[in-house]
Amino acid sequence: MPPSVVGIGASAGGLEAFRLLIAHVPANTGLAFVFVQHLDPKHHSNLTEILAGTSAIPVRQVTDGMTLEPNHLYVIPPDAKLEIMNQVLQITPRASHSGPHMPIDRFLRSLAQECGSRAIAVILSGAGTDGAAGLEAVKAAGGVTFAQDPRTAKFDSMPRAAIASGCVDSVLSPQAIAAELTTLAHEPHIAGDKDAGPSGSTADLTDQFDPILAFLRETTGVDFALYRQTTVRRRILRRLALLNIGSTEETVSGLRMMPANSPPFIGTS
Repeated sequence: MPPSVVGIGASAGGLEAFRLLIAHVPANTGLAFVFVQHLDPKHHSNLTEILAGTSAIPVRQVTDGMTLEPNHLYVIPPDAKLEIMNQVLQITPRASHSGPHMPIDRFLRSLAQECGSRAIAVILSGAGTDGAAGLEAVKAAGGVTFAQDPRTAKFDSMPRAAIASGCVDSVLSPQAIAAELTTLAHEPHIAGDKDAGPSGSTADLTDQFDPILAFLRETTGVDFALYRQTTVRRRILRRLALLNIGSTEETVSGLRMMPANSPPFIGTS
């Protein structure tokens, strides 16, 4: 099973935030990390060297055709656009026209298409709105999404734009995002155990999921039983992992207590 991939976007003030995040990520999560930052296209980037002194995992500047490996951190080079396809990172030159440069959106959209529910998106400090649309694509694909708490961001436009999309699962400080990623990495629903149920058991999944689907039908009017069940169950399992819930009873109880403005529990995209 290919690793889950964490796409992390940042701009102004984002390097400081990312260093805080990656410093709290252990060496054995099994995740692959890709850091996409707005860089000056005319200057050499020292990101790899800067992050190597902070990260417990190897740091590589991306070259075209590089294959993703778990427990590695990949950094976008300057003057480039980055995408992922078939577990391979693809670099193309940045266009010379004067339109907006949105490298985070571009990468996260490709990540959503490539990894689906194995995609994780994180938006850190930055000016502008780059990353919000890409994060929305990751959420629609069944992935997990985070935004830096704007109160901890040097520039809060990017995390606020992500939050305004309504597709952010958790709003946290960089250190807290690292802790959540570490926890999620060892959940069977994130690590790739497709058969694990809410309690980690493979026994009678229908009995486990039916109460959740019934509650959602009653409260939202949407009958998720009509959707593709493998997709619905995978999204439920990822939400359970995110909410640290371990049983059907806990799930329904937790749903009843969720605020009205919470992100959709599993979504309909």
